[in-house]
Amino acid sequence: MYQTTLHLKTSGEGDVIDITPFVSEAVLKSGIVTGLVHLFVPGSTAALTTIEYEPGAVADLGDALSRIAPEEAAYAHDKRWGDGNGRSHVRAALIGPSITIPVAEKRLILGRWQQVILCELDIRSTRERSVILTIAP
Repeated sequence: MYQTTLHLKTSGEGDVIDITPFVSEAVLKSGIVTGLVHLFVPGSTAALTTIEYEPGAVADLGDALSRIAPEEAAYAHDKRWGDGNGRSHVRAALIGPSITIPVAEKRLILGRWQQVILCELDIRSTRERSVILTIAP
């Protein structure tokens, strides 16, 4: 088993970062030929998923999240804590904090246009984020 951590800085709500190259590199470094890579982002206002990483699809994801958990809605979290990021927590919970991807021949098994992304959903202007990768045969 092999484990490593990606450290990155996000630029605020709606930032979507393609982390596929880092994940692919970690798989190669692990020496594991066939297995799984599991990614997890600690924190309740960021999420991991896959998408075709191009401006249109990224914008569509942001638009969909805005419709599902709109900025102007009333959130019980905001009333309790007064921090205004209730929508951030809801959006992150819907996407999820983790993803598992199969590995074969030391390569991620992804579709031709599929990339692994970190979604920053918190309303703060910048955040330090970590993504923990665990690669196992």
